[in-house]
Amino acid sequence: MKLLKKAQGLDRAQKPQEAAAAYRAFLALAPKHGEGWAAFAAQLLELGELQEAQEACQSALALEPHKIATRINLGCILMRRDLWNDAADQFRSILADDPRRMGVQLFLAECLLHMRDFVGFQKVLAVTNRPGVMTGRYAALQPHHAELWALYGSALVEAQRFEEAEDVGSTALLIDPLNFRAKANLGSVRMAVGALEEAEGLFRKLLAEHPRDEKARLLLITCLARRGDSANTIHEAALAVQQAPASFLVHKSVMGPYYSLGCWTEYRAEVERFRKLAPGLAYLDYEESFVDLLFGEMSLGWERFEARLKVPKELRPHRTFEQPTWTGESFAGKRLLVWAEQGLGDTFMFVRYLHLVKALGGEVILEAQPILLDVVATCRGVDWLVPAGTPLPAFDLQVSLMSLPRVFRTDLSNLPAEVPYLRAPGNAPRRAEIQELLTRGEGSTRIGLVWAGNPSHARDVERSLPVAILAPLAALSSVAWYSFQLGQHEDPPLPGLISLAPYLSDFSDTAYALSGMDLLITVDTSVAHLAGAMGIPTFLLLTHQPDYRWLLNRDDSPWYPTMHLYRQPVHGDWASVIQKMVSDLTQDV
Repeated sequence: MKLLKKAQGLDRAQKPQEAAAAYRAFLALAPKHGEGWAAFAAQLLELGELQEAQEACQSALALEPHKIATRINLGCILMRRDLWNDAADQFRSILADDPRRMGVQLFLAECLLHMRDFVGFQKVLAVTNRPGVMTGRYAALQPHHAELWALYGSALVEAQRFEEAEDVGSTALLIDPLNFRAKANLGSVRMAVGALEEAEGLFRKLLAEHPRDEKARLLLITCLARRGDSANTIHEAALAVQQAPASFLVHKSVMGPYYSLGCWTEYRAEVERFRKLAPGLAYLDYEESFVDLLFGEMSLGWERFEARLKVPKELRPHRTFEQPTWTGESFAGKRLLVWAEQGLGDTFMFVRYLHLVKALGGEVILEAQPILLDVVATCRGVDWLVPAGTPLPAFDLQVSLMSLPRVFRTDLSNLPAEVPYLRAPGNAPRRAEIQELLTRGEGSTRIGLVWAGNPSHARDVERSLPVAILAPLAALSSVAWYSFQLGQHEDPPLPGLISLAPYLSDFSDTAYALSGMDLLITVDTSVAHLAGAMGIPTFLLLTHQPDYRWLLNRDDSPWYPTMHLYRQPVHGDWASVIQKMVSDLTQDV
């Protein structure tokens, strides 16, 4: 027990690094000590070692499952990891046992805000019909709780619910008159409704109070750029842009709300304002390329998209090569490295170009994510596969996979859409087990489901569905339901749902399982791209404001001929999407 006392002493002395090391040593000798695991998790949380902290919490709860403090810590760790759905479930389970815990209610409310569940947020905090007005027990919240209301205000500003945002901001400032976010929100509301002079005054005061704060500077720059009513104002804004770090132009800070709400006139106007202040800034071309592509303006969009390779490294990782960039010329007798960039779905989507690349020259080397290699090996045009992160062979030229649409001058008239261009590899590790599960669906329509994406994705809260939304699918008859959903998720209420997840050890298994489906219903994930590339009939469920590749105002995809798109009619409305899909499936029967 000496090690435990030493760890506890270091904990009291506020030496988390040393305390964590002492707890680790103690637990190696006493792995069944629940209190030790809980204390170890707390130290790791303080140090920001979130994955190990989560594992330590789970070890503590396996030994002492009802300890509230440890359960709360686990919820906080999940929040820090941006796993908002999982954190919300954790806090709900605590409140089911002890509904009086105000702190846990506040944590749950914060999760719901990040999930854009405003109704749930208001219900948890017992907000009255007038936004921002709280019932008695919340009227005397401590100052740090003002940040929660300020966060609510930020979400309302992004949703362009300005009157409500102003009420909520005023409430936050009643709790804490110094709250930065609440003041910024009130200025943003004034700017949004056109009161630019008033907004400028608020932002100048905010910057004076926080002279080193990048967000305060950004807000003032944005307001000055919008005013632009005098040479002095324009000059001041331009100077501020030049002095500010390049990272002030992050997507969510300026253009993001307009993009997510589909306010295209305002979005383009915002980009043009910054072009005047910072001519030649690569990030602006990168930003605007997404809107060009979304509208089908592909020639311009792919050209602007190349700016992603020039943006500052704090916004996007750089990769440099001594070998020159391939631009589409013949490379007979040479080796060309094509390197994968961005996500798994992007790799599945753009390997379609490799047979066109191969037709122009010699050897084609594809560097791709290791988890995809067996599947992309089935694509035409690849001579040599290299797992990303391993040494590269010698090569003469190089090009990003994501640059190939520009190289081949892709537009809607010449887009390479022939499918399938990928197939299930013959060496799927869990082929036998998957085949046994597929056999259970014989005589029925086999439909696969993916209702949630990667929780680390920036827009996962928008694209992932609450499982209850899928309940109407249960009305479909003669269906064998198969879940392709990975991770710890609640299953939707569908009869006889068979989970394939335990057998999807890699994408070879996923491809094999997809080959046995009559239909895949999925949100926008890498599995959607794999199914589309394999020619599997796919229903893709899209948020109101989708990713650029799905274009606008159409229910088909020029990239994937066997894919049908179901779009939210308004932000957050998944119910009508499911209703329309069930109606279509019923008519097809």
